[in-house]
Amino acid sequence: MDEDTNPPYSQVDWQHGSECSRASCDPKELERSIDWKQGLAIALGVPLLILPSIGYFTSYVWAFSIVVWVLTIFLGFFQNFAFGELATVFPKASGLPGYTQTVFGSVSNKSNNGKFKLGKFIGGFSAWSYWFGWSPVLAIYAILIGSYMHGLVPAFGAIPETLLSLLVGAVIFGGLAILNSKGLKNGATVGYILAVVSLVPLLVITIAPFLTGDFQMANITGSWFPTDWVWDMKHILILFGIFAMAEWSACAWETAAIYGPEYKNPNTDTPKALLVCGAICLVLYVLVQTSVIGTLGVEGVLSEPVSPMLPIANMTLGSLGASITIVMLIGAMLLIIQTAFLSSARSIYSMSVEGNLPKFLSKLNSHGHPMNAMLADALFNMFLILLGTPTAILAASAIGYICANGISLYTYVKVRKDPELSKLERPFKAPRGWKNVALATAFLNIPFFLIGIIYLNSLELGWNTTFVGFSVLCLFIPLWIYSQKEKREDMLEGEIKEKEAIPVDITA
Repeated sequence: MDEDTNPPYSQVDWQHGSECSRASCDPKELERSIDWKQGLAIALGVPLLILPSIGYFTSYVWAFSIVVWVLTIFLGFFQNFAFGELATVFPKASGLPGYTQTVFGSVSNKSNNGKFKLGKFIGGFSAWSYWFGWSPVLAIYAILIGSYMHGLVPAFGAIPETLLSLLVGAVIFGGLAILNSKGLKNGATVGYILAVVSLVPLLVITIAPFLTGDFQMANITGSWFPTDWVWDMKHILILFGIFAMAEWSACAWETAAIYGPEYKNPNTDTPKALLVCGAICLVLYVLVQTSVIGTLGVEGVLSEPVSPMLPIANMTLGSLGASITIVMLIGAMLLIIQTAFLSSARSIYSMSVEGNLPKFLSKLNSHGHPMNAMLADALFNMFLILLGTPTAILAASAIGYICANGISLYTYVKVRKDPELSKLERPFKAPRGWKNVALATAFLNIPFFLIGIIYLNSLELGWNTTFVGFSVLCLFIPLWIYSQKEKREDMLEGEIKEKEAIPVDITA
C-alpha cells in the first residue's frame, strides 16, 4: 500500500510508537530506572529560575510582579494538567517534544506527492522550539557562575570573563555528562544534594525577614505599579512580554513529564511529579518575590537588580549571610543547569528517534543514556557562551519556549477532539471540558505572549535577540531536510536488503 494514504499507526501503535521510527529498529530504549520522587528531584531546579527575573520584573511592574507570578503558576497548572494527561496517553513519548511529534507526525499529510508532510514538520518544529527554550539555560547560568567567580575569587581576576565562563561551562557540562552517563539515578542523586544546598538556604533567607521584622507590607501595598503606568497598548504589550518571560520560568516544571520513558510507572509517576513540583513552585515563586519587595521596597530592589537576595541576607543574617547566599546561588545554578541539560538532551534524542534530526543523535550508550545528544547540546552551549550576554540569550530562548508551549496545547486539543485518539486509555485525565481551557491558554501563548515577548525584546535589547531567536528556530529547516533524506536512504537500503533476503526458486 501507499504509505502516504495510510497512517502508520494503529490503535495500539499510538501508545507504543511507530514501526517506522528509529526507536523500534534499535534494540535499545531509554531505561526505566526512576520513580516520581527522583523525577521531581531532577526537576527541582525549576523554582530557581526566578533568580534572574526578580529585579527585571520589579523594574517594569513593581509589586504587581507578585501577582504576575501567581497568575503564571496557575497558568502552569492549566497547561500541565493537559500535559499530564498526554503523558499517560503516550507513556513512551519524551514530554512535550514527544507528544507533538507522535500526534502530528503520525497523521497522513499528503503534499507534493508525499515528499513533504506538513504534520511531521510541525511536530518536529515544536520539539525543536522546546529544545531551544530549555537548552540555553546551560550557557546563561555558566556565564553567571563565571561572573560570580570572577568577582569573588581574586585568583580568577586576571582571567578574561568569557574565557573563565568557557572553562566553567566545560567543567560543569563535562562533569554532569559523566555523572548522568549511567542513567537518571545518578542525576536524581545529584538533584537531591543540590536541592538541599540551594533550596534550604533560599527558604531561610526568604523567611528570615518575616521573623526579624524587616518585612513591611506597606512596601507592597503602596507600590503596585510604576507612577507612569497607563493601560494603553504599549503597556499591555509589555505586560504580555513579562508574562511570556514569567512562563519561561514559572511554567517550566512541565520538564517532569519529559522523563516519561524513564519512569518505572509513567502513568502514575508523571502526574505525581508534575503536580508536586507545581505546588512547590507556587509557594517559592510567590514567597520569594513577596519577601524581596516587602523587605527592600521597590527602590531597594532596583538598586540591586541582579542579586537582591544578597542585601536581604546581609540585613537578616549578618555578614555570614553574604557567604551563604553565594553558596546558595552557585548551588542553585548547578541544579538548574542539570535540569535543563537532561531535558534538552532528551528533546534532541526524541527528535532524532522520530526522524526529525540526524540519526546519530538517537544513539544510546550501554546504560540506555542519550550521550550523543547530551554532547551535541553541550557543544551548542559552549558556542552560546561566546555571546557573553545572558539577558539576550534568555530573551531569544523565551521565543522558542512560547512557540513550543502553544503548539503542544493545540496538540492536546487535537488529541481530545480526534475520534480515534479520544478513545485511547487515559489513566490520568484532566477535568471535564479541559480541552476548552487548553485551547484558551494555547491562544494566549500564540499569538499574544509571542507578540509580547518580541515587543519587550525590541524595547530592552533592540531587534538583535529576536533575530537570533528566529534564526535558531529556522536552523531546523535544513536539519529537517537532511534528516528526511537520511530516512529515505535508510528505507531504500532496507528494501534492498529485504529483496536480497528473498530466496530465488531456480527450478522455475
